[in-house]
Amino acid sequence: MSRKVIVACALVGSSTRKNQNPNVPYSPQELAEAAALAHKAGAAMVHVHGIEDDGANTTRVERIREGHDAIKQKCPDLIVNLTSALGPGATPEQRIGQIVAVKPEMASLNMGTMNFAAVNRKTGEVVVDYTFENSLIVISDFVRQMKENGVKPEMECYTSSHIDNFYAISGSGHFTAPLNFNFVWGVCGGQSFRPAMFTSMVQALPAGANFTACGVGNEEWPVITQSILCGGHVRVGLEDNIRMPNGELAKGNYELVEAAVRIIDGLGLEPATPDEARQIMGLTRR
Repeated sequence: MSRKVIVACALVGSSTRKNQNPNVPYSPQELAEAAALAHKAGAAMVHVHGIEDDGANTTRVERIREGHDAIKQKCPDLIVNLTSALGPGATPEQRIGQIVAVKPEMASLNMGTMNFAAVNRKTGEVVVDYTFENSLIVISDFVRQMKENGVKPEMECYTSSHIDNFYAISGSGHFTAPLNFNFVWGVCGGQSFRPAMFTSMVQALPAGANFTACGVGNEEWPVITQSILCGGHVRVGLEDNIRMPNGELAKGNYELVEAAVRIIDGLGLEPATPDEARQIMGLTRR
């Protein structure tokens, strides 16, 4: 039997907006429809940020819950992974509070403080720049509250030092096997994609840990291919990248999932169903 590869789809993030690609979903109804199409295309899980109708990041628990519940109502078996980031300015209390309130099956757990920026590569002008604060105290508190509320953390690692942060606090007892990591490549302030660095990060993981990978912009496609070749899983979606491999704007999240599935199929593997993904990642269906 061929290995099962989990395809996650990041429907919308804290910065990608409709002026960049009109198919970016904002409303709970748009999120649910995008999730259903991504699921049909082969996604087992969707990663979700709460967005207001005007495109602003939201910390409102009601809005975030509406998006989560709309997806679950339309696609009951799909795994929903909520962000614990929420965008610039969100407090730690707001970030973990909405996770505790909604109780998704999985939530992101960012594993270190870092610059989060956008730079005009031609001129060197910094057009977006803020410090994404994730102290070890905050990370430890988030994972404790996730465990208490039955939410499985997905550890977001933008550099290899974020894996080391896991080891620094792993003795807390709040992390439970199987461990699930996501390598994020291409964020300015984080690690650019390099195949040798990728394999080094895989080798640094605890024995038996799962890993997924995503890449920003053009890095999406080599990143997910490398992840599959190294035995991992993949994330695509309009949060990370708005274009198809040929450079055309994606017609929706589902097109990016379809492209990922073609790579998986071409390597003789199969996309995992949501229940197969739950078994791999140690999730309890809700």
